Amino acid sequence: MLSYALKKFFYGLAVMLGVLSIVFILFNVLPGDPARMTMGQRSDVQSLEAVRKEFGLDKSRPVQFFLYLNDLSPLSIHSNTAENQAKYHYLKLLPVGNEVVVLKWPYLRRSYQTKREVSTILRETVPNTFVLALSAMIFATVIGVFLGVVSAVHKDTWIDKAANSFAILGISAPSFFAGIIIAWLFGFVWSDYTGLNMSGSLYSYDPFKGEVMTLKNLWLPMITLGLRPLAIIVQLTRSAMLDVLAQDYIRTARAKGLSRNAIIYKHALRNALNPVITAISGWFAGLLAGSFFVEYIFGYNGLGKTTVTALEMSDFPVVMGSILFIAFIFVLINILVDILYGVVDPRVKLAE
Repeated sequence: MLSYALKKFFYGLAVMLGVLSIVFILFNVLPGDPARMTMGQRSDVQSLEAVRKEFGLDKSRPVQFFLYLNDLSPLSIHSNTAENQAKYHYLKLLPVGNEVVVLKWPYLRRSYQTKREVSTILRETVPNTFVLALSAMIFATVIGVFLGVVSAVHKDTWIDKAANSFAILGISAPSFFAGIIIAWLFGFVWSDYTGLNMSGSLYSYDPFKGEVMTLKNLWLPMITLGLRPLAIIVQLTRSAMLDVLAQDYIRTARAKGLSRNAIIYKHALRNALNPVITAISGWFAGLLAGSFFVEYIFGYNGLGKTTVTALEMSDFPVVMGSILFIAFIFVLINILVDILYGVVDPRVKLAE
């Protein structure tokens, strides 16, 4: 089991390195000068050169890549200076000439625009995105399972057809299109009845109370983000329920005179939830990544909105930090799921 887990760990490292390489290459072929975006279009040559030197933009592309990789790596080599000690907060392991091998947290550098640490920006925005993704997943699961059960119980009726039509619509509509329609209808046209706004973040500033949580700003992005997984959960639940309801033990339960609700919710639903639970575990990481445009549409201050804004401003460290964080979540969840499968079913390890 240990060798299996280590193999998955190294696969994860290879994926992270691949993501880092691809995004670094793509970012460096995009138009725009980060130094000029930072200093403004009317900045002088000396100021631009100073900014490029400060952020290492004056070096060749391969050197920039390896320096960034050295900053990200927990085990890395740095000059043993007080400035580097304060910057990286490392633990010295082995001196190598004028350099030293150190152990540290991955360093994501500073924003070109705000000069703030990218790790600080992530700490401020990731919790908001996590709340949005978690609430969207709960919304999709509760409503999706309910509609799937109702659709299966009322097979081939207008209820079943309506639920299937809703599921097809939810899968077909892109999130950015659904977000615009939902924001316009519920946040503008019907705002007097819903009390909701077209845009707004989870936290807002009150002149008397300071920063307060504004839950009503969570509703519209939550519904938009949860539509696609909701539609898939409806179909999965319906299909699994139809299979279970056709089993012999369900007919036996009916013959014993058990109530309809007891048969559906106590016996059938519990055995039909396995594929739904598997889908939920895979969808959560996808929702974190899928929140990018949803947050931007609704002006929700999370990781997605921060990344899109940074991309517009050619703020490379923030974009890289956000993408690497999302990639890390994907890899971590996949590794944990693979290890769990290996524990539950030993044949998985034998097939590797």
